[in-house]
Amino acid sequence: MPSSLREHLGRVMHRDIYNEKRNQFAVERNTPKQLVEKVSGDIAKLLNRKRKALERLAREAEDIQREHPWQDGIKVRSTVTILLNLLNHDDDGENLLQNPNSLSLEFVDDPNFKNKVNYSYTAVQIPTDIYKGSPTILNELNWTQSLERVFIENSREDPSLRWQVFGSATGVTRYYPATKWRAPNKIDLYDVRRRPLALIFLSGSVSGLTLKLMKTSVIEMLDTLSDDDYVNVARFNEKAYAVVPCFTTLVQANIKNKKIFKEAVMNMQAKGTTDYKTGFQFAFDQLLNTNAPRANCNKMIMMFTDGGEDRAQDIFEKYNWPNKTVRVFTFSVGQHNYDVTPLQWIACANKGYYFEIPSIGAIRINTQEYLDVLGRPMVLAGERAKQVQWTNVYQDALGLGLVITGTMPVFNLTTDGDSKNQLILGVMGVDIALSEIKELTPRYKLGANGYTFAIDPNGYVLLHPNLQPKIINFREPVTLDFLDAELPDRNKEEIRRQMIDGKAGQRRIKTLVKSVDERYIDEVQRTYIWSPVEGTDYSLGLVLPSYSENHIKANLSDQILQVQFFQCGMTCVFLREYCKDLELSNNNTEFLLNFIALMEKVTPDSKQCDNFLLHNLILDTGIIKELVDKVWKNKDLNTYGFMTVFAATDGGITRVFPKRASDTWEENPEPFNASFYRRSLDNKGYIFRAPYPNDDILNPENDTIGILVSTAVDVTIGSRNLKPAVVGVKLDLEAWTDKFKILASNHTNSNRQIMQSLKAVRLSLQDLLCYLIDDGGFLVMSNQKDYMNKVRTFNSKVDATLFYALYNNSFYKRKQSYDYQSVCDPVPSSNTGAAPRGVFVPTIADVLNVAWWTSAAWINKKTDLTCVNVDEVDAEGMESRESSCVTVQTQFYFSNISSSYNILQDCDNCSRLIHARRINNTNLLFVVAEKLSCDSCEIEKLSQVETECILTHKCAFLALVLISEIMIHIFLFLFQENTSDCGRGHSFRPSPLTLLLLQLLLLCVLAHPSV
Repeated sequence: MPSSLREHLGRVMHRDIYNEKRNQFAVERNTPKQLVEKVSGDIAKLLNRKRKALERLAREAEDIQREHPWQDGIKVRSTVTILLNLLNHDDDGENLLQNPNSLSLEFVDDPNFKNKVNYSYTAVQIPTDIYKGSPTILNELNWTQSLERVFIENSREDPSLRWQVFGSATGVTRYYPATKWRAPNKIDLYDVRRRPLALIFLSGSVSGLTLKLMKTSVIEMLDTLSDDDYVNVARFNEKAYAVVPCFTTLVQANIKNKKIFKEAVMNMQAKGTTDYKTGFQFAFDQLLNTNAPRANCNKMIMMFTDGGEDRAQDIFEKYNWPNKTVRVFTFSVGQHNYDVTPLQWIACANKGYYFEIPSIGAIRINTQEYLDVLGRPMVLAGERAKQVQWTNVYQDALGLGLVITGTMPVFNLTTDGDSKNQLILGVMGVDIALSEIKELTPRYKLGANGYTFAIDPNGYVLLHPNLQPKIINFREPVTLDFLDAELPDRNKEEIRRQMIDGKAGQRRIKTLVKSVDERYIDEVQRTYIWSPVEGTDYSLGLVLPSYSENHIKANLSDQILQVQFFQCGMTCVFLREYCKDLELSNNNTEFLLNFIALMEKVTPDSKQCDNFLLHNLILDTGIIKELVDKVWKNKDLNTYGFMTVFAATDGGITRVFPKRASDTWEENPEPFNASFYRRSLDNKGYIFRAPYPNDDILNPENDTIGILVSTAVDVTIGSRNLKPAVVGVKLDLEAWTDKFKILASNHTNSNRQIMQSLKAVRLSLQDLLCYLIDDGGFLVMSNQKDYMNKVRTFNSKVDATLFYALYNNSFYKRKQSYDYQSVCDPVPSSNTGAAPRGVFVPTIADVLNVAWWTSAAWINKKTDLTCVNVDEVDAEGMESRESSCVTVQTQFYFSNISSSYNILQDCDNCSRLIHARRINNTNLLFVVAEKLSCDSCEIEKLSQVETECILTHKCAFLALVLISEIMIHIFLFLFQENTSDCGRGHSFRPSPLTLLLLQLLLLCVLAHPSV
């Protein structure tokens, strides 16, 4: 088999052609340290340009608002603004919100924004649950209209700017350039204060009239926390208990821990009596004695209650007075007949605020006053608080895809007599698309398996080839830890630690990598090098295999380029952005036609083209053409059972021969994204792969099943080794099954060990099962005719006892990993635990990391009342039929066993002989076995199926919490802060119920510079 493959693939000839064309290219070295330093410097320059833009915007906004005269009697007709909420969709989705102040604008396509925009105007988005005619909103619209000029001037000064946004603390979003706002359904609850370009430190106002709403409040509040926050949840009556027993202190509010908390909260029951002192004492113990990192931060307790008389004064005297380092906020929930004076007193005596939430509609409204309180220290700190913060990665609501946003607070600089204003106006934001940062990386010089990545101070990836969220969720940031983006090991844990610490380093390691199709694992050597990005909290890394330490750079003349390109014809497939004006298409033929049309207009040396990519493309075109002419055209493929021969190159070409075979080519046309290409580079010899389960060619009635076989082309130029291409064939399964039977028979007859075993049990070859199994455990070929439709199936489904014997005898190793970007079927809603989906509250995670760091703990008081069901309302419209989830994946891969082994497998009432042998220079295992003569065998049934991860051992995640230290300055309390405004309320309110439930929310909030 290897000899016929070598003959038809022309691997040696391919290598010789590279040497013959040595004068047409140079071999340049990839110096990892220099590459990292260059990319890191380019990213730093990019972020610095955006920082300067933000500083201009924030400065201008503060000046404009300071000069704006407040108008109490302002009318709608006095405002001039453009509201672009798309709320009433027709089939074309083109209907604008009908508003007397809306204008009919013309929009033009802009590839930078991936949207239709208007450069002459800003646009405004206001959530539908905010009254647009209120004096506050109208004044906000009036003064922010002047930002239009600033946005336009800023864009002229830096044409690379994407969305520029001002997110007001009132919920108004003004953004430039104008584009049509598209709400996910007819009720637009998108609130800027819930996105990473608004300043909402906490949405404490999340409680309701029933236990069901109270649980929902806690769950919604958990969603407001980001990974810079620390949290705990507890319940109490006479005593306090953590809802997750192993969470005995504040824990990081990451996605894993929040999921654990949510499950525990939904299982809580309300019963017993209340003791405020017990709850507050637990809260202060958590906040003041926590071992969480950066515990010396601003702290808060938030209490949600439907009534109470106790002021718990002795607890405050013991833990919080006289310095009052913990703010206490109180929320009176529901409509009840009790004196609220104690709740007011608790808030006012502890630098907090008292709020009333009589209904669901009041929840979001009260977040504004809460924001005002939390913003006081930042405003009083002035310029010391003016630091740009970069958000987590998230999905842009206006179409840019994955972005990060640089943010800066905007302060109210007006004065009231001699008193300085303490209000935060909002946040300025400037978006950077991740694609813009990726353009700064030398992807194609690093080869298919080389890449750059970047992480933030929490260890989450900013850049990584595996950062590919499957579901767009505008409510949550896209957080993927570096150790979850790759298969983790101790070396990578140390690399992550050093990157978070801002250190530079380099290390060559042996590690495991998962294939693009997630069916295989390879053990490989990689060089990791990393360095901090100057002026930011980010750290950049680069990963390089040894065969990518050099790359080819074509140096052809323009004339040779044109000739070689058109010789390629329509059998070449490539899909890269070689030129700026090249229209990309997922249809390979259409893309090629677009490419040819562009080449007729411009030369490959044009400034609008990437000369490195384009010249290498044409070089590879000529090399592959010679391979076709000298080898492939002279071979009779059918005689040897070959359906197709093909070649793919680093230059971006995939050529399939004969030409008719390109019509049914199912592999990814981009070699760097093709699993066969990347695996061939990482492995020696020939890599066999059966078709995927969803491939149409699996049905023998429709077409012939093809087995893909590929191998890398090794080239040595001088003393430098490269793997610039992969060649391969598709085997006709039916034809090769007949060959396999002959080969299996010859191998069995010539193997003394097998023959002796067969004679001992008096078996003939017809009674034997012969398999070819690949390194992932998938069936490639069998001598059994009825197994034809089981080819490409995981072998444990074909013969569970046989594959278990192979695994148990160390032919295979097993590796489990978690996918935190997976998609699962939705969980059915419950009548007892479901939350009304229409209640959405601005989140701390969306604070844009304006340096507010929060630690929280909830405490729920138990009562004996039964909860009241509330009808579910699908107002948000952002939920998918499928939901994001965590799944566990299991892959199998070869151990170091290279010789042949005989296995005697014992079952309950029978046994059988198994002979297994690795086939040299391939990823195949040849297995000969007796048929199992009994029905039962006590084994572990191995599976490779991806399944949803159910957290049965929740506390195990504590050991997985990855420490991160973010160097953020702290705002403590300022003595000049005016705390006299701490909320108002009525002394009594009518209500049929008393004391439903108490929640205490403890928050530790970190702000910018220390005062």
